[in-house]
Amino acid sequence: RLKYVGMLHRGKRTPGQFMMRLKVPNGIVNADQMRFYADCVSKYDEELGVVDITTRANIQLRGVKIEDAPDIIDGLHARNQTSFQSALDSVRNMVGSPLAGIDDQEMVDTREFCNALNDLVSLDPVTETRGNPMWGNLPRKFNIAVSGSRDDFAHTHINDIGLQPCPHAKTGEMGFNVVLGGYMSIKRVAEAISANMWIKADRESVVTLSEAILRIFRDESERKDRQKARLMWLVEKYGVEEWKKAVTKEITSYDRGVSVEDAQPAPSGKFERRELLGIHKQPQDGKVRVGVLVPSGRLSRHECREIADIADKYSDGEVRLTVEQNIIFPNVDEDKVDELLAEPAFGAGKRLKTNPGFIEGNIVSCTGAQFCGLALIETKSNAEALGKKLERLVTVDRPIRIHWTGCPNSCGQVQVADIGIMGGPARKEIDGKKMAVPGCKIFVGGRVGEDAHLALEPYKEGIPLNDDDLLPVLVDILKTEFGAKEKR
Repeated sequence: RLKYVGMLHRGKRTPGQFMMRLKVPNGIVNADQMRFYADCVSKYDEELGVVDITTRANIQLRGVKIEDAPDIIDGLHARNQTSFQSALDSVRNMVGSPLAGIDDQEMVDTREFCNALNDLVSLDPVTETRGNPMWGNLPRKFNIAVSGSRDDFAHTHINDIGLQPCPHAKTGEMGFNVVLGGYMSIKRVAEAISANMWIKADRESVVTLSEAILRIFRDESERKDRQKARLMWLVEKYGVEEWKKAVTKEITSYDRGVSVEDAQPAPSGKFERRELLGIHKQPQDGKVRVGVLVPSGRLSRHECREIADIADKYSDGEVRLTVEQNIIFPNVDEDKVDELLAEPAFGAGKRLKTNPGFIEGNIVSCTGAQFCGLALIETKSNAEALGKKLERLVTVDRPIRIHWTGCPNSCGQVQVADIGIMGGPARKEIDGKKMAVPGCKIFVGGRVGEDAHLALEPYKEGIPLNDDDLLPVLVDILKTEFGAKEKR
């Protein structure tokens, strides 16, 4: 019951305190919500009461005590947010484009679709309150991502349902090609496959397709073996074309006028994935977006309040979260940028940065051993510290994405990273004896965007997690695989 409302006990690491996961469709929050998050964790120790941005552009409140949960939930609902159905075997946060509505290369504005899908799975159609029992007990958790451009900022290839914008070859009407089955787990890591399906980019089509897939998944997927309960296993059991027939039949039974066609040819031609950090012009006249690094996605209560104040002052109170665990201030007046950059939140020695280095600015991390009982290593503090050290040691000519995950469940998504660091066993000679020490595996060569690819096999294993052993290995990888040059 506690997990149904998004409360997960961290008994192994912080007995008596919980993590509360929210639902933030399309990763859009406002200043009032940011201040509320800060207020929620302020009564706890500063090390435990923190706010995390997740790899689904979501928010997790840490350190929460059970007696405080009712007031937090009421406060969320008063602010049009919820924590209901954010844990257990449910549909997780709806991921869209962080540039929705402010992108000159946008093909689809993802906001409407993420909000509609969030309502489908978490709004009771009878009571019109949050919490929908129809989708409260799936065979396994379920992820949906809606991409808005060729950049695929939503990472559709690692979601159970991925909607990739694509115009119809004959009519030119905008729609979505559908990919299915992407996921990561301790036993299997799978890249989404084409469902050979195309639907129109309208609310009814997106909701109906998703509902049909969810119904079949709920009723037919494996419930005895959790390792084989994700959607990919069911699609493989059917075969792609038979699965398509089953979904189409389910859609037809709803009699909503929604049609499914074969997948359309994806847009071609040269395209370079764009950066989210830093200052970039919007199509709106005189407006820019400002992307800000949040190291490892971890925010203190003070930083939450600083972000809220900046949003109120410069971005109409709006803040966008990204799956890279950073933030964007949208709709900033171009002539106010210098003033924004001079805010104390971005001052010398502060963690939040608008112009970080190519390494430090592209680090992603799971929760790690500080709070997670499954993690074999601490990730967030190590990731932040190591990023700074690598910046001092080498120069690179493009962003290098380094992901950290504490265990093989890969919540930090190391397989999509340029360099992925996963907690694992290692041995090191201490006082003449080989001793077990915290260590890691390293993955190399994952890609995101149009040519997404997962690095499934470790590049190196058994590396002790200390600077003397790990730093030289990473420097060598950066030099040999990514053309880095050592600083003198």
